Amino acid sequence: MSDPVGRGEAARAAQEELAKSIYREQEPSLIDRLYSWAMGWLDSLLNQVAGSVAGGWWVVGPLLLLLAVLLVVLVVYLRPARRAKRAAVVDGGTVLTASGHRDRAERHAVAQEYADAIRERLRAITRDLEERALITPRPGRTATELAAETSGPLPELRADLDRAAVVFNDVWYGERAATAEGYQALVAVDDAVRAARPVKDAEPTR
Repeated sequence: MSDPVGRGEAARAAQEELAKSIYREQEPSLIDRLYSWAMGWLDSLLNQVAGSVAGGWWVVGPLLLLLAVLLVVLVVYLRPARRAKRAAVVDGGTVLTASGHRDRAERHAVAQEYADAIRERLRAITRDLEERALITPRPGRTATELAAETSGPLPELRADLDRAAVVFNDVWYGERAATAEGYQALVAVDDAVRAARPVKDAEPTR
């Protein structure tokens, strides 16, 4: 029969086990801890105020409920994933030709990675317009800005580019699922842009 484990040895074993990465991965983020603390504070405040103010819940309830809603909205809005989505733009760090972006888009589509395929196809559209000097190369351009800037040299494609921007924004800003249909819509817009001829004497849009 083995010797019983001493208190010190048991404590060390527990500390080593909790130090494993699987436990660290499960720890709540700073935002999650802030949210939990804030909701606990609000609950405590509601109970204290409701018992001490004349009229109780009828007086302070609506006001504190509004405060709670605003707090939740603020926390959700500041989550890192949400910030990343808001910051999404069309262009990326790697500079490729329009053809190069189309090749990437097709590879993503074959792998059913439709969000990346949609982004690469919109980058192909952007690069095509820049290569043809229809718009001026500019980092940080959004899909909505692309549609607006292209309306000068290619006004007949404004509605198509607006729809392409909606597909892109829904996926990369609105967190909607990317689909094969959405990607094919970008392919159709890309084909239309490649075939279009600019308005005579139109200046490149900045």
